[in-house]
Amino acid sequence: MSGPIRVFIVDDHAMVRRGLAAFLRAKPDLQLVGEASDGAEAITLCERLQPDIVLMDLVMPETNGIEATRAILSRWPAVQVIALTSFDDKELVREALAAGALSYLLKNVSAEDLAEAIRAAHSGRSTLAAEAVKALIQPVQPEPRPGEDLTAREREVLGLMVRGMTNPQIAAQLVVSRATAKAHVSSVLSKLGAANRAEAVALALQRKLV
Repeated sequence: MSGPIRVFIVDDHAMVRRGLAAFLRAKPDLQLVGEASDGAEAITLCERLQPDIVLMDLVMPETNGIEATRAILSRWPAVQVIALTSFDDKELVREALAAGALSYLLKNVSAEDLAEAIRAAHSGRSTLAAEAVKALIQPVQPEPRPGEDLTAREREVLGLMVRGMTNPQIAAQLVVSRATAKAHVSSVLSKLGAANRAEAVALALQRKLV
């Protein structure tokens, strides 16, 4: 009969580590072999502890859980990492799994479900929180290229900027207040990622936005 599953906790919150430690001690087939408060410490301790499973928080100061997961698995590929986090951000889910985490669970998981996820991971089976599954099946929306999200009015304002008009002249041309014209120009600069009017005009001509 094989021994208990060796589990290593990595979390920057002492209360979370304490709660997980108490949970593990109540399970005869699970054994707590160590704790770390950040990713760098986790990488250092992993060599000495040789855990079967790492319960890895993702958002930590200094070395985060994504970096620690990648580093640990590159050195000890037999280790299984379960991402255990408060965040269901879809980008974080994808990054964790891309780094090599086998499972992704939220910290509101029940004790029994967490125990089952640890046992499953030890057998090489993945467990994903429903929120993680949802994040994975949602298509990644490509970021709009600078200028693609300009409104019709903002394109009109950009066209007047290209013609060399000042804010007061734009206001007069569009029959709006100077404050409104200024707001439109600021929005155009922001959406183009331009530092000033000259850069905005150059980008508009380069990308044929007007």
